[in-house]
Amino acid sequence: MTNPRADRVRDVAKLVGRPGRLKRRQFLAEGPQAVREALRAHRECLAAGGTPVVEALYATVESLKKHPDLLEPDSAPGSRLQVRIASELVLAAMTDTVSPQGVLAVCNFVDVPLAEVFASKPKLIAMLVQVRDPGNAGTVLRAADAAGADAVIFSHSSVDIYNPKAVRSTAGSLFHLPIVLGADLAEVVEAANAAGVGTLAADGYGQLNLDLLQDESAARSFDQQMPDSSYALEDPTLWLFGNEAQGLAGEEKALADHRVAVPVYGAAESLNLGTAATVCLYASARAQRRTQ
Repeated sequence: MTNPRADRVRDVAKLVGRPGRLKRRQFLAEGPQAVREALRAHRECLAAGGTPVVEALYATVESLKKHPDLLEPDSAPGSRLQVRIASELVLAAMTDTVSPQGVLAVCNFVDVPLAEVFASKPKLIAMLVQVRDPGNAGTVLRAADAAGADAVIFSHSSVDIYNPKAVRSTAGSLFHLPIVLGADLAEVVEAANAAGVGTLAADGYGQLNLDLLQDESAARSFDQQMPDSSYALEDPTLWLFGNEAQGLAGEEKALADHRVAVPVYGAAESLNLGTAATVCLYASARAQRRTQ
């Protein structure tokens, strides 16, 4: 493919915008890492009898030479993956990036219903509430993936995780764990309660101290006597993370079982969203792994 004005090119480029994505329930994954993880998820879904994740793959000759693993044989039945060689000008016309990375995949939406998440008896979930920045959303999703979380939930007022910038910032983690989109916070907390999952709100002014909760959890793992804790980090947990600027609103924090603060020992006013979420998720993940 060499004509950047071709109908097919324009058709793919429509997925850069939210209306085009919603209409077709498809999005773009750009770059070798994101495409690699999309293809891995694609093969796993097909092997399990599921639906394809990747519908089409566009790449330059140079990119395929540099990343030959992207063309591994797809032997799973039912695959309808299309691979097309494209010029750099064509890829640039398909995306919103200034410098395309030589490979692009058209993917089907991968989000799942809320009920599916709680039916799997999750131990660790992150929920983003009114998080608006695509880079922040992708960073938190990536941190949740690294911490071994079972799912990431986005509230109805949060950024579209299929936004090209958000997809890039997940570095492929979008394809590693279940995600739920457009969720109502009250419904999520209700579902968590019904599933025996506690809810913690990350709040710089929270009454509980994350460091203390970690110390108490570690002491319990060694059968040391400790005063009764307000919350056991090793228990199944849903973490709530709020808007980058305002954090969680009062009514949102009120839905949680507890508000937890990450202590700041230096002069910084606070931690940014991605850092705070990473610290909280890893604290729970470590506590939970001590009890396995």
